[in-house]
Amino acid sequence: MEDFKVKRNSSDRKTSLEDLIRLIETLRGENGCPWDREQTPETLAVYLVEEVYELLDAIESGNPQDVCEELGDVLFQIFFMAELYRDMKHFDIYDAARVNTEKMIRRHPHVFDDVEAGNTDEIRERWHKIKMREKNKSIAASVLDSVPAKLPALMRAYRISERAAATGFDWDNISSVMEKVEEELSEFKSALTHEKDEISMEFGDILFTLVNVARFARIHPETSLTSSIKKFEKRFRYMEKALSEKGKKIENLTRNEMKLLWEEAKGFYDRNY
Repeated sequence: MEDFKVKRNSSDRKTSLEDLIRLIETLRGENGCPWDREQTPETLAVYLVEEVYELLDAIESGNPQDVCEELGDVLFQIFFMAELYRDMKHFDIYDAARVNTEKMIRRHPHVFDDVEAGNTDEIRERWHKIKMREKNKSIAASVLDSVPAKLPALMRAYRISERAAATGFDWDNISSVMEKVEEELSEFKSALTHEKDEISMEFGDILFTLVNVARFARIHPETSLTSSIKKFEKRFRYMEKALSEKGKKIENLTRNEMKLLWEEAKGFYDRNY
């Protein structure tokens, strides 16, 4: 099978984007779709989030054709959102593209101006400072303000820890963070006999500290957890399939039988993935 490829004709690309705009205008037009005409930025936002997660799944799958399709779905939602704001006479997709282009140029002075690039950590720090200036943050503003409140907890924890560390509020090395993990684990064990709220808080402290371990290791906890979940799913599905072929169900196994089948699933996974 030939690899999936996208046409690279510049004229085709321009026409496709214009067609997409006209499509959305038609859907929201007088003779269009009632559902599309009823949408608002607030109602559409949830669909945009869902499409982004479907895109992430496609990227994880490694299938370029799936990525292309899901990226197109995200693009449709973005263009649709822009059309809603155009209808309200605020801006259109071209304004959004122009604003973003100008912003990216400002935030890459090492590319578009006479500024030394430095290493990636220096580039990230410069990016953050430029971003804070753009948003007119006062001296009293928190460095944490730039982290979106609606990010999923694990992703937000990573960004919050990054921002705090940029001020110098950080551990010296990963060994120090690991010591903190042990401390938090001990506190969690002690809290297990206490009220549920205290147990929950101590467990959260463990997770947040582990997020910092990931940061020191230069990996993202969201990506790591996603990979572990998928690994578990594949092994568990193997167990279900193996039992189904024998006319059995996993809930009817003894604990020891489950353990043996799990080890078999792990071996199969390690050999084939």
